[in-house]
Amino acid sequence: MSDEAQLLARVENGVGHLTLNRPRAINALTHRMILGIRDALGHWRTDPRVHAVVIDGAGDRGLCAGGDIRGLRENVLAERPNDTRDFWRDEYTLCAVIANYPKPYVALMDGVTMGGGVGVASHGSIRVVTERSKVAMPETRIGLAPDVGGTWLLSRAPGAIGAYLGLNAATMTGADAVWCGFADHLVPSDSLPKLRDALLAGDDPATAVARFAVDPGPAPLKAQWRWIDECYSAATVPEIVERLHEMETDAATAAAAELDDLCPTSLVTTHLAIRRARMRNDLRDVLDQEYRTSSWLLDRPDLVEGIRARVVDKDNAPRWNPTTIAEVDITEVERVVL
Repeated sequence: MSDEAQLLARVENGVGHLTLNRPRAINALTHRMILGIRDALGHWRTDPRVHAVVIDGAGDRGLCAGGDIRGLRENVLAERPNDTRDFWRDEYTLCAVIANYPKPYVALMDGVTMGGGVGVASHGSIRVVTERSKVAMPETRIGLAPDVGGTWLLSRAPGAIGAYLGLNAATMTGADAVWCGFADHLVPSDSLPKLRDALLAGDDPATAVARFAVDPGPAPLKAQWRWIDECYSAATVPEIVERLHEMETDAATAAAAELDDLCPTSLVTTHLAIRRARMRNDLRDVLDQEYRTSSWLLDRPDLVEGIRARVVDKDNAPRWNPTTIAEVDITEVERVVL
């Protein structure tokens, strides 16, 4: 598919309609797509004919699987790390634009919505999930830390749930996403075409969504809230791991085993970043923090290695450096996550 077709932007009945159009890659974001969304929102912001924006994804697998991380790795290997920094700068700036957009911004988060997908969806004013939604910030799996305003959202989830989601790269259901503050409404997937038609016909967005939304039902994560809070409220990652082992339950043991497989530097960085984000009152300050953090992690070996292991070779056997949480220099992490 040509670059020109990666993003579809058009106006229908007073509605700016954005469609991420890389279905074979679950609509993973390229730099060109980020700039295209930015430019379209800029035009529609002051266009009196446009009263709302809708963003969705092509295909039936999801809104967006995240950023084009293969491209990020290739930039590093080609000794063009600043190309990746430019991508992040524009992506994070876009998140702030979406969060402060003066017109209704409706995100249809059906299916996979992860990483960068959360960035273009969960800062919108009307965020819709379905029973098919799989929402996550999985950066610790590849040697990165939650970004695109992810630490802002995670830090505002109930109790210590955000720490669990960020550290363990755990996936939320649609009901979880509503409970955790990543979404506002759940619309059954078989009603989504009707909702999209109503929105693109020019119906009032809030009214249209309310017509099709249903009770999301109990959030599976809420049933685990007690043990997650008890363990993930600890002040450091080693303390979290210690508490998980002390719990002696299947769920806690499984969570500890997951942490053993994830990038140690990413875990320590993510934990501190979420705690710092909780103390900030402006999303833009958090995005600045995330940019510093991502840029620092880009210079480390783990990101390239993590993408190799999870996405390129798919052997799921990353060789992290350092190899354990105990070896991570917390003082160095604290200098980055100011």
